[in-house]
Amino acid sequence: MRDESRHGRRVKSGRDLQVSAIAPGGPVTVALPRLSHASETAGRRSHTERHGVHRGQGGRKDLMSKEKESVTPPNFIKDIIEEDLKSGKYGGRVHTRFPPEPNGYLHIGHAKSICLNFGLAQEYGGLCNLRFDDTNPAKEDVEYVESIKADVAWLGFDWGERLFYASDYFDRLHQYAVELIKKGKAYVDSLSPEEIRQYRGTLTEPGKDSPYRNRSVEENLDLFQRMRAGEFDEGQCVLRAKIDMASPNLNLRDPVIYRIKKAAHHRTGDKWCIYPMYDFAHCLSDSMEGITHSICTLEFEDHRPLYDWFLDELGVYHPQQIEFARLNLSYTVLSKRKLNQLVQEGHVSGWDDPRMPTLSGLRRRGYTPEAIRTFCDKIGVAKRDSLVDVALLEHCIREDLNKRAPRVMGVLRPLKMVLVNYPEDQVEELEAVNNPEDPSMGKRRVPFCRELYIERDDFREDPPKKYFRLAPGREVRLRYGYYVRCVDVVKDPDSGEITEVHCTYDPATRGGWSPDGRKVKGTIHWVSARHAVPAQVRLYDRLFTREDPNDVEESQTFLDFINPQSLVVLNECWVEPSLKEAQPGARYQFERLGYFCVDSRDSAPDRLVFNRTVPLRDTWAKIEKAMKK
Repeated sequence: MRDESRHGRRVKSGRDLQVSAIAPGGPVTVALPRLSHASETAGRRSHTERHGVHRGQGGRKDLMSKEKESVTPPNFIKDIIEEDLKSGKYGGRVHTRFPPEPNGYLHIGHAKSICLNFGLAQEYGGLCNLRFDDTNPAKEDVEYVESIKADVAWLGFDWGERLFYASDYFDRLHQYAVELIKKGKAYVDSLSPEEIRQYRGTLTEPGKDSPYRNRSVEENLDLFQRMRAGEFDEGQCVLRAKIDMASPNLNLRDPVIYRIKKAAHHRTGDKWCIYPMYDFAHCLSDSMEGITHSICTLEFEDHRPLYDWFLDELGVYHPQQIEFARLNLSYTVLSKRKLNQLVQEGHVSGWDDPRMPTLSGLRRRGYTPEAIRTFCDKIGVAKRDSLVDVALLEHCIREDLNKRAPRVMGVLRPLKMVLVNYPEDQVEELEAVNNPEDPSMGKRRVPFCRELYIERDDFREDPPKKYFRLAPGREVRLRYGYYVRCVDVVKDPDSGEITEVHCTYDPATRGGWSPDGRKVKGTIHWVSARHAVPAQVRLYDRLFTREDPNDVEESQTFLDFINPQSLVVLNECWVEPSLKEAQPGARYQFERLGYFCVDSRDSAPDRLVFNRTVPLRDTWAKIEKAMKK
């Protein structure tokens, strides 16, 4: 999806243009000046984020700032816009657009562009269009259109009545192509696709003219009309711009602007069998919509002269193309081709697999739109490619969920605890805080009885140094409950595995405090064995083991670095009974374990399924702490 970009500039003086801009009620003519321009390490609590870490092209960590105070992330595009507003360029307007191709699902990289384009429009009191670049019917589908609209809305942005499609302009684009032919600036080429590639030349060798380059205007008009009428097969001929086959910029070596595609379009049906290329449709769509700042990613920097050429040759309103560095995220691939390969070859369960960087995958994993917007704001907008540490994204969701997620208790790898001196039939309700960060969320009651489940990792028969949890003869605090001391263990006679721990509890320590002032070093969580609700828990981790999965040896592929532990499914988990009615998509902090959400696809009232969004351990907090030293 072509949706992100870089830097444009020069203002050419000249007469004002009467420009037709598309508006909800129809075309609106406005007077605009004519312009052109050439997993996890220490720390269980999240910390306030102040800086971003990028990894430069050489792989070294490039710290954006080592200052202790908060800094504003760089955004050179704001500098351009503010200069334009000061000079009165575009009449003081700011009008951007987000132009995805409807041939796939949006991912975190697109989120950066969405936040940038809609965010700039909001900040400067402007407008932002949602425009689908639907110029390739063979790969497009209404399913993708609807998913993209849903993702943009989920992120919190509203395009209002400014929903457009490149296909809205097919008639106008065809007229512009005819105008170029009449001016002698376009011709129908009958070379085969392979011959066109051969004639194009290389980075070090100029191209050579097609033998069909000097067809007459009349012949080109006739052939183009016959192309539209469906007389030719796909690949038999194309319409090309006539620019310069010796240009050092390969994009200016007579680029194809129309090709034959005999495929039904999801909006126009069989009306057309010729379709414009992106470079042609993109700039003219921007012009027709009155866009001021056309923001795309760095790979389109070399396309900017072509963007300018089309607009200048046709004498139409000229937006400014600005390119910026696309998002590259560690332990992640964002290439649409590679993501599709992951899905098609079954390495993930689908486009919304919670390990995928798609917005649907992140949403299913439990990420919030607020966290993604915060992440996009923190990484800033730069002109140089870099690798952003995924720990920053994980930190942003921790910070967000820390404030909003209710605390609950769940046991993932259960070990039964029996309180041997607790009355067998007694049940009491203990008071638990829903969220210490937000007192307004109140408290809840959790049942407590003689038999509990604790985490298997919270007991060691032979504890190592600095292990402060439960062990034979040792006393710990049960969260919201009592002090308990281990007095015995029960083992499976065949395997020797511990199946139960027997403890005594101190009735005087209800609430987790001792009247005699004695202290314990360890606090563990638990659920009542009699009241707990069974659940499946899916522990998701980073999909790749290599920081940059795209950086591989010649004999390797990115698939060689798929993390075999990126998904661990636990089927015998227990959660507190307050979660019995948990709704799909609901997010919680499982105390001491991490943030989890109810799976939106597979969870059911009689079979709860939780996805781990992110562990509590905060790698980013450690990075941030090191930066402040």
